[in-house]
Amino acid sequence: MNANQKIRVGIVGAGNWAEYGHIPALKLLPQYAMTAIHSRSQEKADAVAARHGIPHALSSLQALVTHPEVDLVLVLNPAPSHEEAIRAAIAAGKDVYSEWPLTPKTALTQELIALADQAGVRHLAGLQRRLGADYRYVRDLVRDGYIGELRSARLHVSVEYFQSARMQALYFTVPQENYSGLLHIYGGHFFDAVFSMLGHPASISALAVNQFKEVTLIETGEKLPHTLADQVVVNGIFANGAVLTAHLEAGKRNNYGWQLDLTGSSGDLKISNSTSFGQAFNLIEGAQGDSQPLKVLPVPDRYNWLPPNQLGGSQLELANLYAAYASDLRDGTHLAPTFADALAMHRLIDSIELSNAGGRRVQTSPAI
Repeated sequence: MNANQKIRVGIVGAGNWAEYGHIPALKLLPQYAMTAIHSRSQEKADAVAARHGIPHALSSLQALVTHPEVDLVLVLNPAPSHEEAIRAAIAAGKDVYSEWPLTPKTALTQELIALADQAGVRHLAGLQRRLGADYRYVRDLVRDGYIGELRSARLHVSVEYFQSARMQALYFTVPQENYSGLLHIYGGHFFDAVFSMLGHPASISALAVNQFKEVTLIETGEKLPHTLADQVVVNGIFANGAVLTAHLEAGKRNNYGWQLDLTGSSGDLKISNSTSFGQAFNLIEGAQGDSQPLKVLPVPDRYNWLPPNQLGGSQLELANLYAAYASDLRDGTHLAPTFADALAMHRLIDSIELSNAGGRRVQTSPAI
């Protein structure tokens, strides 16, 4: 890739996350130019294009993936619609990014990987959390022995969203076949981030409980049956004998956020945030030795891949993913997560669901 050549981006989907997350991240990076957008609603595509200076608001998916000014197709619509757009991008020979969850089925994700690899197109998965500067810093602290040998990892993620009353915009999170519940969306993102630091557990046991049997859509009052878990507990063990405990919960009304505690043989690390998704930034704290107070560990400047900006935490994670992809193209590195990383998450979630259904410990896939 020529250092002066911009990566021309075509966006499929004009929803809130496209405009709140992806577009600000892409605007920040000089390596990118947004050239086209397509939505099921032409009115919405036209409006987003006008607000952000995107030259082509196209009326069909095929027009976008075959447009000569598109190098990278971003698939930002709900998970059940990803397959169509990914297949179209691959058939057109375009590199493709897809939001997580990649698809609703593990086998389908495997099939799309094979198609992309056969076509020789690059693929990117929206598991951007792992590339935040703070996560990369903690990964290196663990690798470099700040806490000694890992003894335990305790993760708690509490989400203010996905309550028993939801906005119409969150309808897609209700049907089980959409693969878009607490475990799939938040579990996938947080497990990928944590296990990219620590490695995947060798075995797990899980409990998944559905406490919201019915969901009401706020705008219409429509009541929908709901069968997905809104409480998920996962226990596991890593290859070195370290213990994993994780608790995901949805519909938390107060005191939500997330926290990861890492206990080592010679020190401790803690990462926390007052929200599991949004503008707030993570706080990293650590201590070494015995009976020492935790102290704040600022992220060193060398972990910053981005120009000066005013973006929030979740937006910065996306910007780092796009910076990583640009580096991969330019330098031949392999920093950005791919569909193969999404497949690893699919397999882990399969193991969690299998453990919950059978009430037993499950060995995780060797391919993870």
